[in-house]
Amino acid sequence: MTVHTGSSNAIDVTVVSESGLTQEITLGRFRIRADEPVEVGGGGTGPSPYELLLASLGACKSMTVRLYSARKGWSLERITVRLRHYRVHSQDCVDCETKPVFVDRIDCEIELAGDLSVDQKARLHTIAEKCPVHRTLTSRIEIRTSIL
Repeated sequence: MTVHTGSSNAIDVTVVSESGLTQEITLGRFRIRADEPVEVGGGGTGPSPYELLLASLGACKSMTVRLYSARKGWSLERITVRLRHYRVHSQDCVDCETKPVFVDRIDCEIELAGDLSVDQKARLHTIAEKCPVHRTLTSRIEIRTSIL
């Protein structure tokens, strides 16, 4: 699968599957592998797609917080981002009796080390929620799939 966005800031990613659930991913000059755990039929040779999604979100939040704090000249020594994905059954759906409805939830905990005030930490919390990947995941996304 190759992704093309059609704009000048396009990101191209190629995913190739030769057999099983193992995926070879090429992102520019980088190569990584994705897979599923053995207990669900994969080979366990790489992170799952949801783990990669969480890694992308965590990396973006950390980078966004780092860039902002550096621009402000704040004393931020270390950022640790922990994320967890859940599929939570929706309790407030209209058709719950006939259709099982799940809501995806991601819990994100950011630990900041450094000489930061309460106000600075609060500002960095706001900034973390404005990272580009967070905004993409919480906006309307249009995905166009074609078979060649």
